[in-house]
Amino acid sequence: MVETIPQSDSAIVAFFDVDNTLLRGASTFHIAKAAWRRKLITVRDIVRFGWHQATFLFVGENMRQLASIKDRALELLGGHTEEELVTIANEVYERDIRSRLWPETVALAREHIGKGHQVWLITASPQLVAQVIADRLGLTGALGTKIEATDGVFTGGLDGGVLHGDSKAVAARALTRDIGADLADCWAYSDSRNDIPLLTLVGNRVVVNPDSVLSKHARARGWSTLQLKHASIRAAQRRVRREARSTSAAATLRPGASTSDAGGTERASKKR
Repeated sequence: MVETIPQSDSAIVAFFDVDNTLLRGASTFHIAKAAWRRKLITVRDIVRFGWHQATFLFVGENMRQLASIKDRALELLGGHTEEELVTIANEVYERDIRSRLWPETVALAREHIGKGHQVWLITASPQLVAQVIADRLGLTGALGTKIEATDGVFTGGLDGGVLHGDSKAVAARALTRDIGADLADCWAYSDSRNDIPLLTLVGNRVVVNPDSVLSKHARARGWSTLQLKHASIRAAQRRVRREARSTSAAATLRPGASTSDAGGTERASKKR
């Protein structure tokens, strides 16, 4: 006899990191390419962002490099508008991001939505960019780095700090507190050792194609590891169906993703 898990009367959140968890590579690189096409940045800048992309794909996050990229990105954004960044982000989603989404983690996000969970992206990338990705996929929302703006024009500074490391855990705790979610029922997915505070915070964590430090940390604690292969994703989906509590009090979700977005993830799968 299959044991039925009782529904939760409070909201449940599944947090998904973006770069190298939901998306192959670094989202900021694709934003930089679009900015270069619009002649907003130089060839030297695009090479710099490209080097960050390459090392991120094959080595993982580097804190010193992240700080350098952040400083240059803020300098470049100064004087431009929030509307410009959202326009670029939508262009980039169609041209670069949609085909690079990992269909496996997108499917897991939708598995959580099917359970009535809220699904939030949580990333060091600009919040406006992350929100575009969340909107296009029909997810609940996005937590990202906030860039300071006055009357819709970027000042070249941050509104707070970069959403990274411990800051992600702080933001996730604040969100769950605000909506009345029990962290013990919440989920988090990430590939990076820098997200160990976030992964530790929730009751259910899954490491996705982890870097070497996170892989070792996860093995020592018996955390679930998801390699982005068909067998692994089927096992992860079964786990969500079997172990995740559904909720009778989920917050209203954003409209579902379009069939064209779903097609993008299928095409990405065929490319690998």
